[in-house]
Amino acid sequence: MSRPDFLEWIAEITGERPRSPELYVRAATHGSHGDKDYQRLEFLGDRVLGLVIADHLFHQFPNEPEGQLSQRLNGLVSGPVCGAVAKQIGVSDHILLGKQARDDGARQSVKVLGDVMESLIGAVYIDHGMEAARAFILRHWENRFSATVADIRHPKSALQEWAAANNRKVPEYELVEKSGPHHDLKFTVRLSVRNVGEVTATASAIQAAETEAAKKFLEKFT
Repeated sequence: MSRPDFLEWIAEITGERPRSPELYVRAATHGSHGDKDYQRLEFLGDRVLGLVIADHLFHQFPNEPEGQLSQRLNGLVSGPVCGAVAKQIGVSDHILLGKQARDDGARQSVKVLGDVMESLIGAVYIDHGMEAARAFILRHWENRFSATVADIRHPKSALQEWAAANNRKVPEYELVEKSGPHHDLKFTVRLSVRNVGEVTATASAIQAAETEAAKKFLEKFT
């Protein structure tokens, strides 16, 4: 990554000139590259993202009950959505990775992309404050707010509701395989509903694999 190009990219995606360039470098640094990685910024950015999205939904949908707002929130702050936003704005071109992580394809990992997206939010919050972080988030999430609750409802919740409505047993999730290097583990989950069928899915985290399995099950059997 060339530093001038990187900082120009940061200014473009955030709408703000970086005051503390080292913050953004850290936000883009994977643990395989060095000790000063993005994890602490990711922790902060995750909370800022949740608050901004929750506040926006509260005001945009004044007549919706808490349950529907929660479904919208859970969908909009999920790892896959964060990863998709990161991919849209070109995060994968700027992540600092160790050689092994590069060889293992971490640059295209949805989990890594989602984590960096949250760490960038944390960096903007520290560098420019809450309003800048809010503007950054709303700018890149704006096209996702108009989706219906059904469109963004978490697949696991949707599947559980389908099973209950159709007098089926509770969906069962089972971890069947864990593979890959420590910094880029892959988890394979089997999802089954008795007397209906089963599917498997693989992702970089168990919850993400379960979510993907639920999505595949809904597409295949409902």
